[in-house]
Amino acid sequence: MPTSDDTGAPRWSVLIPTWNGRHLLEEALDGLDGQALQDFEVVVVDDGSDDDTVAWMRAQRPADRVVVLPNQRGLAAALNQGLEVARGKYIALLNNDAVPEPGWLAALDQAFATAPDASFLASRILLYDDPSRLHAAGDTFGRNGLPANRGVWQRDSPIYREPCDVFGACAAASAYRRELFDDVGVFDEDLVMYCEDVDLDWRAQMAGHRCRYVPDAVVRHRLSATAGGPIASYLVARNRPLVAVMNMPGFLWRRGWWRIAWAQLKLMVAALRAIQGRAARATLAGQLASIAHLPRAWSKRSRRQRSRRVADAYIDALLER
Repeated sequence: MPTSDDTGAPRWSVLIPTWNGRHLLEEALDGLDGQALQDFEVVVVDDGSDDDTVAWMRAQRPADRVVVLPNQRGLAAALNQGLEVARGKYIALLNNDAVPEPGWLAALDQAFATAPDASFLASRILLYDDPSRLHAAGDTFGRNGLPANRGVWQRDSPIYREPCDVFGACAAASAYRRELFDDVGVFDEDLVMYCEDVDLDWRAQMAGHRCRYVPDAVVRHRLSATAGGPIASYLVARNRPLVAVMNMPGFLWRRGWWRIAWAQLKLMVAALRAIQGRAARATLAGQLASIAHLPRAWSKRSRRQRSRRVADAYIDALLER
């Protein structure tokens, strides 16, 4: 079993952001208690909850660290606050609605040891209520400007039991070398939540950091148990085009701008057809809101594209056709 370094710092820091998630936390933390690898600290970041999360943590889990934000600032900000205080050599992110299998952290640790060229890792994330199906086996990104979870809703078949390089990691259960954040920065708080992990995937890949899918790192995930519904529809619809504008290199836009526009148009038409539903109306509002955020996204794009270290061919090979 790995041991702490000479400074007394743990090998791993496991960050759990939470908002009014007291009813979910206990099972997630129990899953961490049962890990085969025990050289880690737990950092729970409470994002301005008004339930009893903080009091419960301090009474029942005094050995775990709790970071309290006075007001709700969103998932990206909560993760960044956790990163500020994390002491581990490696950083693992775990949603409060995700439950890790006992070998989860050990598998991630082994993957970093055997894949020195990988800077971040994706877990095999199964549906909590139907663990025969996948939520994510890494993240993908299409030439149409839309991100996706690899294998989402599919049966957990042998094809997803093989390690491989992937575009990125779903932050519901992911791992990073600390140096990655030192190099490319932390999560973009302008995105609030949803697609903030995809944005980090892009920045990391453009800087030459590779992502490895680790099928033995298994987590069961309750989808959107903390923040779903119309707010999720709104933020996903708003953030997807912003992530594409900020990160997709010019050659992809020149070659396939029509794909990106067509994908957004199809999403809009689908929402219009279901306009009586709250989620559909939130999707349309999110697409409209993305336009107002384009100037800021464009200013970030200029900086990111200037600092890109990898060739067009490398990025082209990463994307889903």
